[in-house]
Amino acid sequence: MTESIPKLALGPVLYYWTKETLLAFYERMSATAVDIIYLGETVCSKRRALHFEEWLELAERLQAAGKEVVLSTLALLEAESEIKSLRRLCENDRFTVEANDMGAVRLLSERNVPFVLGTGINVYSNRTLSFLVGLNAKRWVMPVELSRHTLASIQAQRPADVETEVFAYGRLPLAYSARCFTARHHNLPKDDCQFRCLQYPEGLPLSTREGQTFLAINGIQTQSAQTYNLLSELAELRELQVDVLRISPQAEGTDTVVEAFAACLHGERDPVKAAQTINATLPYGSCDGYWRGQPGLQEMMEVA
Repeated sequence: MTESIPKLALGPVLYYWTKETLLAFYERMSATAVDIIYLGETVCSKRRALHFEEWLELAERLQAAGKEVVLSTLALLEAESEIKSLRRLCENDRFTVEANDMGAVRLLSERNVPFVLGTGINVYSNRTLSFLVGLNAKRWVMPVELSRHTLASIQAQRPADVETEVFAYGRLPLAYSARCFTARHHNLPKDDCQFRCLQYPEGLPLSTREGQTFLAINGIQTQSAQTYNLLSELAELRELQVDVLRISPQAEGTDTVVEAFAACLHGERDPVKAAQTINATLPYGSCDGYWRGQPGLQEMMEVA
């Protein structure tokens, strides 16, 4: 059996960017080699650069450009208004929805429509995946903290008619909290944050007392400071029959990353050399420890 070439997906923008920045970014992305584009706010409902109808208009433009469009939901819901927005999103009837919490899973399964399981859904075993596929999940995104060995185990018993997507590039979304860390950093209450996240288009770096930058604060979300990069692992990802590789948008260089992944997938560039070139430009370095079953902070690319 020949190995198929995985599709490239562009995950939802995890940061708070202005409307102009978002629209310009997606205009560029419409001309790249990505096959799937995830749209929407997944971190904080106060980020309203685009309203619901504007997201739909953008989705239609990207679909017209030949992209598969998926609308992503919030990962943490705390208010009735957010639940109402979630219902509206799940009832859009035009685009597939990526569920990032179990409330979205319930709404989508009740409507009997296919949906995607995002990184906010903890699928740690084939048994869990089979249950969620029974609720009409058509694709799942492997939790970022799982290893290639766990993925191999799940893939060996993967239910039919479900795709596997792996977060292959970007700052890892690690955790969510009811507290807004960015607001707290500025000694502001969460309800009066003054939208300080706009000042940090790739999050706010956080260092240890020893001066090692190891996390990034992004509102209520905690990310890795290092950039997760599995470009050098393309051969193994294909062997594991991964269907989709996700690139998480960054404020700078996303176009270059997409081009590198596409070229390597089609045999036009060497994945290891391409990964090394990208890693050399990263402000806080790269990591791939989770993929190898090691501490996530570690960079193991050269380890056999």
